Amino acid sequence: MRPVSTKEIIACRCARELKSGEVVNLGIGIPTLTANCLPQHLDVTFHTENGAFGFGARPSAFDSDSDFTNAGCEPITLKPGAAIMDLTTSFGAMRNGYIDVTILGALQVDALGNLANWACDRAGKWWPGIGGAMDLCYGTPKVIAALQHTGKERTSKILQRCTLPLTGKGCVKVIVTEHAVFDVLPEGLMLRELFPGTDVDYLRGITEAEFEVSPSLTEMSFGSGTDTV
Repeated sequence: MRPVSTKEIIACRCARELKSGEVVNLGIGIPTLTANCLPQHLDVTFHTENGAFGFGARPSAFDSDSDFTNAGCEPITLKPGAAIMDLTTSFGAMRNGYIDVTILGALQVDALGNLANWACDRAGKWWPGIGGAMDLCYGTPKVIAALQHTGKERTSKILQRCTLPLTGKGCVKVIVTEHAVFDVLPEGLMLRELFPGTDVDYLRGITEAEFEVSPSLTEMSFGSGTDTV
């Protein structure tokens, strides 16, 4: 899949963080699009918290089955060897280290790798819904935050410190937006990639969090991924 929208740019760049052999959870929202743009040479097992291992890209409307969906209730295909299970078994796998990587959407992420993705204030009321994200943050060694760089009125969603209730503390290892890729290091954020046409000064202007620039900074690409064949 060639990315054509902001959300697809983020999802397809997330796909390049994956390696063959990994079990990868895809959270609701932008992360679910990653299954549609996985490089062909990568052999990963996608997991969805509502109870499936081994699913693939979105099927055509004609081939869709309402019994087989991802975390966003969108139709999925089942690859050979796929498994469907109850929610208890799925959450047990999430909590006990069976997932290698999880890609989660975010309302906010910060320089310490804290993630907030479950509650926001709308018209003076809290709209909560933490779901399985806290279990994934606890049980998964690599959390990738996939989010649009700014919110309404161009307010930064990458903060020095999160202001919303946290989903997970210090769990995020990589941040992917439509503008950049950051690594979350013990000393703070390190800018690794920039979207073509974006410069560092512009990025600093839309990013509240402080960050360093990698000496090997490159343009964001959507090639064959990090895996070797």
